[in-house]
Amino acid sequence: MADTSFDVVIVGAGPGGYVTAIRAAQLGLKTAVVEANHLGGICLNWGCIPTKALLRSAEIYHYMKHAKDYGLSCEGASFDLDAVVKRSRAVSKQLNSGVGHLLKKNKVTVFDGWGKLAGGSKGARKVSVEKDGKAVAELTGKHVVLATGARARELPGLEADHKLVWTYKDALVPNTMPKRLLVIGSGAIGIEFASFFNTLGAETTVVEVMDRVLPVEDPEISKLAKKAFEKQGMKIITGASVKSLKKSGNTVTCTVEQGGKSQDITVDRVISAVGIVGNVEDIGLEGTKIQVDRTHILTNEWSETDEPGIYAIGDLTGPPWLAHKAEHEGVICVEKIAGLKGVHPLDTSRIPGGTYCHPQVASVGLTEEKAKEKGYDVKVGRFSFIGNGKAIALGEPEGLIKTVFDGKTGELLGAHMIGAEVTELIQGYSIAKTLETTEEELMHTVFPHPTLSEMMHESVLDAYGKVIHL
Repeated sequence: MADTSFDVVIVGAGPGGYVTAIRAAQLGLKTAVVEANHLGGICLNWGCIPTKALLRSAEIYHYMKHAKDYGLSCEGASFDLDAVVKRSRAVSKQLNSGVGHLLKKNKVTVFDGWGKLAGGSKGARKVSVEKDGKAVAELTGKHVVLATGARARELPGLEADHKLVWTYKDALVPNTMPKRLLVIGSGAIGIEFASFFNTLGAETTVVEVMDRVLPVEDPEISKLAKKAFEKQGMKIITGASVKSLKKSGNTVTCTVEQGGKSQDITVDRVISAVGIVGNVEDIGLEGTKIQVDRTHILTNEWSETDEPGIYAIGDLTGPPWLAHKAEHEGVICVEKIAGLKGVHPLDTSRIPGGTYCHPQVASVGLTEEKAKEKGYDVKVGRFSFIGNGKAIALGEPEGLIKTVFDGKTGELLGAHMIGAEVTELIQGYSIAKTLETTEEELMHTVFPHPTLSEMMHESVLDAYGKVIHL
């Protein structure tokens, strides 16, 4: 069994792990990455990327059905579910190969197997690698970065059977198109699948335990999202929980409790999307000083755990649980290890989030509600899509751009959007927050016409009583 020494050993090759490996190698560190399943991790293979491929197919189908609205004719629009899924899997496969190429190009050594901490001291950490119960290698790393990610949370009594009750993985490769679907949870994952299947014709019900859908978003945006989803035919039940699932043949009867009252809803399939749990099991944490809180490893601002020489990044650690957060965390981690000057801790308030349902939802920073709770004297701007020429030309006149400012300093505290392509627009406000831009600088920025981005400008103007087109 080979004992191979590295400067950095990364356990897990998801977005956080493989990006960390590449950056470490660029910095001249001898780097190894260990991956048990597939390069690119859940995001690339079973999450962010394949879901967007599915949603793109649903979006095109939606426009086909509404071709008449654009002066076009498309009679008998239909879809082939197997072909839609096949395209999604092909997209993931292409990117998976690309990750392998990037690692090879940057001279990162890849070990195929299950990696776990195996003792050692600071400066000589051990990582054992096994495959199918057999030892592959024992690695020594001056630094070890844990990037093992997370998996879907399962609630007692509501566990997936992968036939009638699906996880997100099952929903990505459906063997049938359900006529009736119930989704448990209205976070990004739940709503994206609800949007996909609803667009393709499934009678879709969403059950959310909180008092509104997309509960991490600004309440005003959540309210507009609920209205849009219901207009599309979804049934939204908030402040409710699924108490039990009774399977019978090819259907599931779900007992839903809301406000002390219960109702039974019978569907063909159920998708459980109730959060994630960190993959902390069987990675060698026993006997270390590493602290775990509710399945997630505790770290400081440099991703250091309480065990010297061992770090953790991404979904394995705290929120927000997003691929781009994992990537930046990993880069900061290894740049600090390499001793680069000017490295700054990650400011999570500047991390944007997006939900790729129809209509799209995106946000960055504080909601109006949270800003007020923190004591800010806020100024809020709003601009509706109906006032934007490009939105009307696109046939997408429903949506809202909302901005939240500190009334005393002009600091942009947060931005919240719902509507066409807002997951692409949000980066403008993300850049503004990174640059610590004030309302005055945003007002003086020239936005191109005709674009959806003009609404971002108008929202800022509205916060200060200077809006033009509303």
